[in-house]
Amino acid sequence: MATSLTMAARRVAAFNRLPTSTTSTLVQRRSFAGAADHHGPPKVNCWKEPMNPAQWKEEHFVIVSLSGWGLLFYGGYKLFTGGKKNKEENLVQATQ
Repeated sequence: MATSLTMAARRVAAFNRLPTSTTSTLVQRRSFAGAADHHGPPKVNCWKEPMNPAQWKEEHFVIVSLSGWGLLFYGGYKLFTGGKKNKEENLVQATQ
């Protein structure tokens, strides 16, 4: 019984310490406060520093690396499947 009265008294005391303007309206005080803090040097576009991928923005790094892997796989596919050889054979067969 005494603990519940003590807890209720603490709640009332804490409520009375707050000004009425902050209790009646909800004010957001720190909206994305940490987002403006930069850690390290600022990132740049990939065409401004083409030889330094560590300085690129993350989106640019992803686009360039995925494009590079795509070109590598496509080039490997064309190399191992014969490239234009199939087209030449199809043209010869079509003319006969």
